[in-house]
Amino acid sequence: MISCKNLQYSYPSQNSVPSRVLNFPDFTCDNDETLLILGKSGRGKTTLLHLIGLILKPQAGTIIIDHKEVQDLSPQELTTVRAEKIGIIYQRPHFVHALSVRENILLANYLANQKEDKEHAEFLASQLGFADHLHKKPHQLSLGEQQRVSIARSLVNRPSILLADEPTSSLDDENCSRVINLLQTQSAKIGASLVVVTHDHRLKNEFSNQITL
Repeated sequence: MISCKNLQYSYPSQNSVPSRVLNFPDFTCDNDETLLILGKSGRGKTTLLHLIGLILKPQAGTIIIDHKEVQDLSPQELTTVRAEKIGIIYQRPHFVHALSVRENILLANYLANQKEDKEHAEFLASQLGFADHLHKKPHQLSLGEQQRVSIARSLVNRPSILLADEPTSSLDDENCSRVINLLQTQSAKIGASLVVVTHDHRLKNEFSNQITL
């Protein structure tokens, strides 16, 4: 589960651009629950995801993951929590381009000090429709295929929290439905909290629990 209260982040001033303070609504997403966070561009959706993904440190507020406050953990402790408990799907996929698609997925196992789960990686690839591309390099795939690889990588460790930043932005309607259904099914299967941040209003009817920034 993940819960946030009184969360605030401030971007410092740069040149003639004044500092910007973002205040976020309180929310809780329990195990097996899903939460959709909607908002137009510039409302802080990605910033919020990076805060709850422990990539950014809040100026104020509390972040609770699996009943433990985490915002004041040491950098090493934060790295461990991220690797073991959080799966993140970024808006733009990030890969090690010298590795194959299969190796990029299994890299998540390595970073979390887990045994390579090739069977699970291949199952996810099949479910997401890119099983025939596991031997390829990421740059040989389309943007939509790369996004689906990123989703598989986020799921391979069976995280307790799954965070998705615009997971359907580069997908057509058919693959949009496929990806959201897979995220919901897989997060429920492993008992994870699923938090999706997006401006894609196609997803409004897919989530009963929603907040708008």
